[in-house]
Amino acid sequence: MRGRISSAWRVLKSDKRLLAAVVMMLVLALVALFGPMLLHYGPEEVFVTEPLSTPSWSHPMGSDVFGRDVLTRLVYGARISLIISSAVAAGSIAVGFPLGLIIGFVGGRVDQVASRILDTMFAFPSILLALVVATILGPGLVTVTYALIGAYVPVVTRVVRSAAISEVGQEYVTAARVTGVRPLNIAMKHVVPNITSPLLVMASLLMSVTVLAEAALSYLGLGAQPPTSSWGKMLTEDSPYIFVAAHLSIFPGLAIAYFVLALNLMGDGLRDQLDPRIRELL
Repeated sequence: MRGRISSAWRVLKSDKRLLAAVVMMLVLALVALFGPMLLHYGPEEVFVTEPLSTPSWSHPMGSDVFGRDVLTRLVYGARISLIISSAVAAGSIAVGFPLGLIIGFVGGRVDQVASRILDTMFAFPSILLALVVATILGPGLVTVTYALIGAYVPVVTRVVRSAAISEVGQEYVTAARVTGVRPLNIAMKHVVPNITSPLLVMASLLMSVTVLAEAALSYLGLGAQPPTSSWGKMLTEDSPYIFVAAHLSIFPGLAIAYFVLALNLMGDGLRDQLDPRIRELL
């Protein structure tokens, strides 16, 4: 255990970008977990005498049109973003990984039919598919989660399929087949361990695009519903007042940008560390 920790620390020290991403994500996680304990107000606590107030000691990031503290709502919104992005990434991989593995490992007509289906789904943008599903099922965070999982499963399936096809063509897989190893054992013992690295990179990227997609769907009124605090919902509610109180849109926008930047840095760092071909070029 101690050896793994020291090895991970050496990797972080050698990649400043990955170290910065880990620190940024730890800060965000700590804020989401323990931030509410340090706040003086609730996310829906209204101060009728202080609507649209500018940043001050009592309200460091100001208050919205209802007099609610913006900082408090941002902190609670961080929980929503972390939960939804993690759930969408986990759900997409849980469904797309076995599908892509089966398609890539079996090949033949199964691969041809599945590829045509995936090509058809890729003809539509992921956010459009999520928008259609969310419109049919109705607004809400649970609906958005299911809609985004359905939109990103084809992406994961395509990536895993490509990685599986690459590994199936290797000599060690051919040797295992010749010696009579069962296909399931070949897939689980030889193919799966060699295609898990791209999934770690994809997980961080999926979380990144999920934050943006959730904000977009919430902005359209299909995401978080009152009284839930969500960064996208905050942008929706406060956009009419952007010329009167610009801070109401600036702070949620900066929070989204911070989260997406941290996840993108983590994805780039993981890719560089897990892909030997890239590491040789560094």
